[in-house]
Amino acid sequence: MATETYTTLQTVGAIMTSRVVTIAMDDSLEVIRDIFKKVKFHHLIVVDGDKIVGLISDRDYFKAISPYVDTMSETHRDRATLEKRAHQIMSPSPVTVERSCPIQEAARIMLDRSISCLPITYSNGTIAGVVTWKDVFKVFLEPLDSTD
Repeated sequence: MATETYTTLQTVGAIMTSRVVTIAMDDSLEVIRDIFKKVKFHHLIVVDGDKIVGLISDRDYFKAISPYVDTMSETHRDRATLEKRAHQIMSPSPVTVERSCPIQEAARIMLDRSISCLPITYSNGTIAGVVTWKDVFKVFLEPLDSTD
């Protein structure tokens, strides 16, 4: 059974999250903050039209804003950090893979490049979904869980 589970989930297309939130290059950090407050995921894909141009993690966001935003100690200068734009804090030209990429290859790419998520694309380069390190981990742990 464990082998069957793995063989049915051989590609990232089978495990990706297909509901992806994208943002534009000129969206403000205030917009990004509002998105991260509402959702449980940690990455946003930055697009220019249909093209993936960057990736923003919640860590990127927290590094870019003042720690005093939304506190009693907030100043105008702290608040101004929310006016920065996505293109100013994004990781440009993120590594992407197509839906047909084997899960093991995606895991190797993520490990070798020290990245926590991979945008998944269709063959024409448009966004199909996203795979995170947690998604990959679950696939490799599933066979272990079924032996209990």
